[in-house]
Amino acid sequence: MAGEDINYETKTVRAIRGLEARTVAKWEKDGWEVVSQTTGKLQTEIVVRRPKPKSRVLLYAIGGGALAIALATVITVGVISEKTAPAAGMGATPSARVGEEFTSEAELSESDEPAESAEPEGIVITAESNPEFAALLALGDYCDQSIPAFAEKYRGQSIAFDGNVGTLNNHVGYTTRYDILLGAGDHGETSQFGPAFQFRDVNLASDLHYVGDVPDTLGVSDNLQITAEVDEYEPSSCLFLVDPVETSFR
Repeated sequence: MAGEDINYETKTVRAIRGLEARTVAKWEKDGWEVVSQTTGKLQTEIVVRRPKPKSRVLLYAIGGGALAIALATVITVGVISEKTAPAAGMGATPSARVGEEFTSEAELSESDEPAESAEPEGIVITAESNPEFAALLALGDYCDQSIPAFAEKYRGQSIAFDGNVGTLNNHVGYTTRYDILLGAGDHGETSQFGPAFQFRDVNLASDLHYVGDVPDTLGVSDNLQITAEVDEYEPSSCLFLVDPVETSFR
């Protein structure tokens, strides 16, 4: 009906500073629209909304009726099966049950054995050599659940990729140490992909281990060739923490 009020459902989501556009694009793709953005020191709060489905109550009613019919059918079949099935335990022997228990314990012991190393020591993981890393760098969602799985599997190993400086902020309480947000690929590309990598609490003079020609300053939008050691994925911020091994300017 024309002029009818629209009811909205609203969410507040958080984006890492410098990655707001990626977050907005993700939510808009799912049908949400941005209402407001509030920028903080490290994160931006984004309020999004979308119209509530009008037929939700009707769908719940239909779904509830279907569920009741399904439950009634299951109960009826269960009663019939119970009446026709032989008595529980007939034909089974104690030795069979014990054997099953021993088998389960053996399988459990095998599953508890430590996994082999993901990659041989000294091998630097790249998109060309490792399909998992290639898929990671192509992700559109920096909170994707494949990122913590990769970080856990390859913790302590080195990765190398073309990246760029997204943001550069002073580490809490310091004026000469920084938290550096790193994106995959070149800065300024229309679409940004991959995890939100971060060098945390680093000194720009020595901790980045520069090679090649080094400009006087490092700043936002600089394109880099990065080799880093996998540290951990931080679920609360969706940051993939890495430690610098070698950094060069592109």
